[in-house]
Amino acid sequence: MLPGVQSLPEGLRLRPATSADAAFLASLYRSTRWDLRLVDAEHERIESLIDFQQQAQTSGYGESHPDAFTFIVEKLGDRIGRVMVLFGEQEVRILDISLIPAVQGRGLGGAVLQALQRAAEQVKTPLTLCVWRLNPEARQFYVSLGFQRVSLDAVMEQLVWLPSLLRQGRPVNR
Repeated sequence: MLPGVQSLPEGLRLRPATSADAAFLASLYRSTRWDLRLVDAEHERIESLIDFQQQAQTSGYGESHPDAFTFIVEKLGDRIGRVMVLFGEQEVRILDISLIPAVQGRGLGGAVLQALQRAAEQVKTPLTLCVWRLNPEARQFYVSLGFQRVSLDAVMEQLVWLPSLLRQGRPVNR
């Protein structure tokens, strides 16, 4: 793991996900798909759609990013979220970060992101992520942490946070 991630505040900890976390990860995914619950369909059909989407995301990430790490976010030993990270030579990419609804808005996601920023600072590598264009609250949250737009398409916006050495204009690992 990258240095700096170990220094999480508020009883937070990141640990590698294991097969024992499968039910938690499925439940977490379900809690994040409020958008699919708006579909005009029967409850059972919506639940099947959510299950299908979770399986597609899991296999899609596995195929397109086989070297990515999935970490469980814990607070005082309780599982509260996950973060998927790809550690590359030219960037550290956050593929996904999600927290259970009960802890959202309490600064815990920000604490995890700031720890990843510290880690990227130590290895002098940009930290990148993508955010849905239809999620302006998340985008504003990332911007408040110093992320800036790199690119934009019809669906997603790519953001980057640069370590201080790169912000000074000296190219490192790019």
